Amino acid sequence: MKLLVVNADDFGFTRDVNAGIVEAHRHGILTATTLMATGDAFDDAVRLARETPSLDIGCHLVLVQAPGLPSTIPQLIQAVALGRIRIYDELVKQVRRIVDAGLNPTHLDTHKHTHLLPPVLEAVARISEEFRIPWVRRPFDFPLQPGGVGWKNKLMRLMSGRFRSALGRHHCRSTDWFAGFKLTGSYGSEDLIDVIRALPEGVTEFMCHPGRCGDDLRSARTRLKESREEELRALTAPEVRVALAEAGVRLVSYRELTESESGIPQRT
Repeated sequence: MKLLVVNADDFGFTRDVNAGIVEAHRHGILTATTLMATGDAFDDAVRLARETPSLDIGCHLVLVQAPGLPSTIPQLIQAVALGRIRIYDELVKQVRRIVDAGLNPTHLDTHKHTHLLPPVLEAVARISEEFRIPWVRRPFDFPLQPGGVGWKNKLMRLMSGRFRSALGRHHCRSTDWFAGFKLTGSYGSEDLIDVIRALPEGVTEFMCHPGRCGDDLRSARTRLKESREEELRALTAPEVRVALAEAGVRLVSYRELTESESGIPQRT
């Protein structure tokens, strides 16, 4: 069985990003998104989420590139090492803002994958357990599987194993596989079809960043601008749906996985 969650990061970043995410869901293959409580367009995203109940909502937790937080990953690492940032308190505040808006998040991930840092992962896993938000992203692209060669592959497999162990201590769930990290900002429909054809058995999350590139996004601090429209075109391309059917891949959301009576067995 091949199940695919197509999840858009950055919901709430700008209004034009919000519009593109909703379009990718209504007219394409996108099934879920993660909401930035720190985003300038948070209120617009909440409104759209209420208007689009079929769109599965999660939390895109932010520790960099937001007011009062470090600007870069190296600055975050330094702040963590020196104890200058209260990771758990900051992330709980963001989750509570989303919950207080009347939304029921089903999954967690982090901006710039900061939960690869052990102290951040511990805070995210704790929040997952306390708020009963069962799914946490495990951001290791699926080509990195047992049997790969080279020191980078071995390092990533080691990190992946430790990552899953940390999630297990807090009874968190994660998909069997993850894809999209290497493609972000540089793919079209044919590249997406190649991913679909290569999907392994089990549950895969495909991370994406669709959006409309309007004035708000053009003035925002991000490298992903025009590429968001390219991703949107790929996610809504008719040939992509054909490829899903031919490959025997079923689209699902985290909400559907959680509500499934039988559940989906986790790969060990």
